[in-house]
Amino acid sequence: MRIEPKFLTSSERAELMSCVRRHREDHGVARRANAILLLDEGKSCQLIAEFLYLDDDTVRLWYKAYREGGWDLLSTDGWKGGQSRMTSAQEAELSAWLEDRFCRSTTEVRAHISATYGLEYSHSGCIKLLTRLGFEYRKPKGLPRVAPAAAQAAFIEMYQRLLNELGADEAVYFADAVHPEYQTKPAYGWVKAGTNPAVQTTAGRGRVNIHGALNLETFDLSFVEPITVDGISAVQLLAKIEASNPYKRLIHVIWDNAAYHKGQEVRDFLARPDCRIHLIPLPPYCPHLNPIERLWAVMHRCVTHNQYYPTQKQFADAILAFFRKTLPNEWRSFRDTISDNFRVISHDNFRVFA
Repeated sequence: MRIEPKFLTSSERAELMSCVRRHREDHGVARRANAILLLDEGKSCQLIAEFLYLDDDTVRLWYKAYREGGWDLLSTDGWKGGQSRMTSAQEAELSAWLEDRFCRSTTEVRAHISATYGLEYSHSGCIKLLTRLGFEYRKPKGLPRVAPAAAQAAFIEMYQRLLNELGADEAVYFADAVHPEYQTKPAYGWVKAGTNPAVQTTAGRGRVNIHGALNLETFDLSFVEPITVDGISAVQLLAKIEASNPYKRLIHVIWDNAAYHKGQEVRDFLARPDCRIHLIPLPPYCPHLNPIERLWAVMHRCVTHNQYYPTQKQFADAILAFFRKTLPNEWRSFRDTISDNFRVISHDNFRVFA
């Protein structure tokens, strides 16, 4: 479509010039007025688009809107653009095609539109079309493997029944291992705008191994600090739980299905005539059903986030001080975060890509 110059009357041109020169005018509205003035002077849509960092389709749509509705239509912030070049049936077909796949750029979409409908769309024109059809540019969430919803619900029901029937001479612990790495962990926080916050980093890659178990009723944490988390450390932990509860007839320990939690060392420990430990396995891939995972998150927030430790020993001492001093002294402030408020996690509400 060729746009002939000198299509503005003197009053129309004066109105547009006034808009361009008013500093209080909305930037987007002023750009539209500027484009119409340049078209009136004989500049091409392509040249105007290059100067305004647009595409030429947008300039043509602005011109069409101005000719049809004047400045009142073009200056309206809610103006959505011109008439779609695709029919309603074609748009419905395109939507169905898009929902069956995950297009990472408009290149694939534009090629499909061209090959199927014989229509050429620019990059920005395609983005506007997709937006109008209800699509947005997002990346998928990474969903971890998780046990079936029925298995999660069955565990939660079993746990609630266990608590309701728990005797005065019984206790429940949740167990797991954590391996904080000697590395500064930058974390978000509020800072003055324009500043450049930084935290010094470390070069080491050493770890602190903690194999622990938490009682949510008393907030007693039994833990060992093994060189390697394995069956031996699991037995050491279970022995420490028993030692911390000399008057409990039965101690229920809930932990995951790690191989070292089911090894020969653990089986031998449980086979003792006087063993007071009763193991309860979590459903597979369900860390959200283990409250001690939330304790590890609190530990990182209090000890490792935005904290620099000059030596690995200072780092390890800070980790152990949290478990030995901070948790026993301040456990009431952590109760709402480290709780057994369980819920079932399902993938049913997600569109999962194979």
